[in-house]
Amino acid sequence: MTSASDSISSTYRASDGAAYERFLGRWSRLLAGPFAEFARPPTHGRVLDVGCGTGSLALALANRGAPDRVAAIDIAAPYIAFARSRPESTGIGFAVGDASRLPCADGSFAAAMAQLSLNFVPDAAQAVREMRRVVRPRGVVAAAVWDFRGGLVFQRLFWDTASGVDPVAGAARDRLFSGPLALPDGLPALWRDTGLATVERGSITIRMEYADFADYWEPLLGGQGPVGAYVGGLPAEGRREIEDRVRAAFLSGAPDGPRSLTATAWAVRGIVT
Repeated sequence: MTSASDSISSTYRASDGAAYERFLGRWSRLLAGPFAEFARPPTHGRVLDVGCGTGSLALALANRGAPDRVAAIDIAAPYIAFARSRPESTGIGFAVGDASRLPCADGSFAAAMAQLSLNFVPDAAQAVREMRRVVRPRGVVAAAVWDFRGGLVFQRLFWDTASGVDPVAGAARDRLFSGPLALPDGLPALWRDTGLATVERGSITIRMEYADFADYWEPLLGGQGPVGAYVGGLPAEGRREIEDRVRAAFLSGAPDGPRSLTATAWAVRGIVT
C-alpha cells in the first residue's frame, strides 16, 4: 500500500483549533497542571507560554495567579483564535507570533514555558535562546515534550500498526520517534547548550481515557499534527485498511469500550543567569 504522498512533512499541521482541541487539547490540559508544578514559575512577574496551541498551559497558569500575568504566543492563527474564544481566557494575552522571533522585550518576563511545542519548531535552539532572552535574570525557562519513543502509547499504537501496512507511515514514525528532543537527555542538553543554569530534568505521566475506539479514532481525522496529516493524505481504501488494523490493536481481543492509555512527557527547567 502507498499513500497519496511520498513523505509526510515534519511541519506540524495546524489548521483547526476545535479539531486540535479534540485531538490533543483535552490531554494537554491534563499535562499543564503537573508541568506548571514542575516548572515552579515565580509567583511575581509575567509568564510567557511559547507555542501555546489552544491555550491549555496558559489557562493553567492563569488559574495559579492573575490572568493578566499570562501572555501566550503561537504561530498558528486558528489555534490563537480558538484560545481567545474560550470564556475562561479573559485577561490572557494571546497573540500570533513566531517562537524563534518573540515580539517581546529583553527581560520582560519572570518565566517562559513551552509545552509540547519545541520539537515542532524548525530551530529549537533559537527558540530557547529567545525564551532565555525575554526572561529576566534568575527567572525560569521550562519545557515539556512527549516521550514519543517510550511513553506515548496512543501514538505508538497508531504508528506501529500503520507502519506494518505502509512504509510511508514507518518513515513518519521514525522521524517523530528519533527526534533529539524526544530522547531522555535531549531537553537538558539543549538547556545547557543555550547557557541556562541549574538544569533539572523530570518526567510527567498522565492517563488518556477513551470511551471507545471511536473516541480514539475520530479525533485523528481532524487533520491536525503529523498523525492528522498522514491520515488525511490516505486514499479511502488505504484509510479503511489502516482503521481496521488500528481498531484490532486498540481492542486487543476484548470488546469495544473504555481504554486507559498512559502518556509521558519529558520536562526540563533552567534558570537565566
